[in-house]
Amino acid sequence: MNKTAINTQNAPAAIGTYSQAIQAGNFVFVSGQIPLNPETGELIEGDISQQIDQVFKNLKAVAEAAGASLQNAVKITVYLTDLSHFATVNEIMNGYFEQPYPARAALGVASLPKGAAVEADAILSV
Repeated sequence: MNKTAINTQNAPAAIGTYSQAIQAGNFVFVSGQIPLNPETGELIEGDISQQIDQVFKNLKAVAEAAGASLQNAVKITVYLTDLSHFATVNEIMNGYFEQPYPARAALGVASLPKGAAVEADAILSV
């Protein structure tokens, strides 16, 4: 199967041996996004709502670079260092997704890259 790397300057550059996303057939696999400012590569400042919002802005930018949108998402995985922020994730996601909502998993984790409090990845159907 052929695979194509998806890249955009509107989302943070990959900080390791991975692509922002890979398209394989009719699916786009978007790598985990943390609340990095795409211009500076630094974690944004602000409360957890602002951080979660930045994560979904980054996912949206990568989806758009693939010629899709977050409405093409079939699966989202959210990683939180504090599961008490789960309700805030729901609030923020409501602004990015319409029904039918994608399938989702939310996991509590001990730590995330660069000390982030939240990360999310996505699988899109295109």
